[in-house]
Order: sequence, then structure tokens, then C-alpha cells
Amino acid sequence: MNTSAPSRLILFNKPYGVLSQFTPEGKWQGLKDFIDQPGVYVAGRLDADSEGLLLLTNDGKLQAHISDPRYKMEKTYWVQVEGVPTQMALDSLTRGVQLNDGPTLPARAHLMPEPPGLWARVPPVRFRQSIPTAWIELAIKEGRNRQVRRMTAAVGFPTLRLIRAAIGPHALDGLAPGVWRQAPEAWA
Repeated sequence: MNTSAPSRLILFNKPYGVLSQFTPEGKWQGLKDFIDQPGVYVAGRLDADSEGLLLLTNDGKLQAHISDPRYKMEKTYWVQVEGVPTQMALDSLTRGVQLNDGPTLPARAHLMPEPPGLWARVPPVRFRQSIPTAWIELAIKEGRNRQVRRMTAAVGFPTLRLIRAAIGPHALDGLAPGVWRQAPEAWA
């Protein structure tokens, strides 16, 4: 990474089907189709089948601060789940749930209305007419592989759609899918 240039932090609303890397693979697009900014690198990951905020920077220390689990930077997700979670399920998420790779840290979890200004997902989420869906706002300070999806499944409510809304103080704030903007200040 370029240490002589001023620190930059780019906020990108990653669409469904885009990898958290510049190079495409198989059926998935890469970031190069959306971001033409030399010298920036992804800070953290977001699965191809997840959407939302992805941060990129040219600053190695900032990248480590954002992505290294020991800094426990909070990440907030909007999670559409199959079914309507009970208070007991939400309380379980709040306390932390047991996954196959160990217990999760306590999280913040509550039901929320459909996010305002929500964009259509391509392809659309599969729906079953006989099963309602609900939205949960879930904030975690870890970043295990597919953790949010595994957490909601562990309490009986599989994830249908996953959108990262914020990382620390940085949020989507109306940023459209496939669009990026530079943060006014690089340091998280």
C-alpha cells in the first residue's frame, strides 16, 4: 500500500453477486467493474451473496484497524429472515449463540421495519407465500465466515437477504448499489 499518499477511505455499496476483490471469478463480478481507483485495497470482506457497505483504503494501518478482529469494530447488518423472530430468538442473538466454531460474542439485535429506500435485489429473494419474513438489525464485533447467516439459522430464522449497513462510524447513508464515495476523513 502507498504510505506516502494521504490516507483515503472509500465507502462502496457492494451489490449482490460482486466479490470483495478486484478480480472476477466464475459467475461473480469483481470490484474493478465499479471502482477505478488505483492503490486502494479492501478492508474486510463481504460475501458475494451479501450486499452493502464495503470499505477500501490505501492505508495499511487503517485497513488493519477496520478488518482485524482484535479491534472489534462494530458492523451493523440489516437481515431479512424467513419467519418472524420471537423475543426469545432476539435475546439469544443478544447474549451470543453457539456455532460449530464456538460461541459468538454478545450482539445487538432487534426487529426493524424494512429499511427505508431499500433497493430491489437482482436476482430477487425467494419467497414462500405461506411463510412471512421480517427484518432484524444485528450488530456484531466479530467477523467469522458467514457469521450473521449462521447466527440467524442457529436461532431458527434463516437469512434470506443480508445487507451491511455500517462499519464503525461509516454507514451507507443513501449510497446506491454499485456506487462509491470517498469519506471526508480516512481514519475510522
